[in-house]
Amino acid sequence: MKVRIEPRDECLGDAICCDECPEVFAMDDDDLAYVTNESPDESLREAVQNAADECPAEIIIIED
Repeated sequence: MKVRIEPRDECLGDAICCDECPEVFAMDDDDLAYVTNESPDESLREAVQNAADECPAEIIIIED
C-alpha cells in the first residue's frame, strides 16, 4: 500500500487523518496534513482507509 495526499494545498487542516492514523499522518507548521509513512504496514490499512473516508477534502490517496 502506498499513501499520499494530493493536492496537499487543498488540505482543510482538520487533522482528522492524524486522529484516525497518527502512524501515517501528521500536521506541519502551516496546519496542512502530510504523510509520514508512505508505505505503511498492511495492519494499518483500516486506519488509513478510515482517514481517507473521513477526509473532508477527499485528498488522501491509497494505492495498492
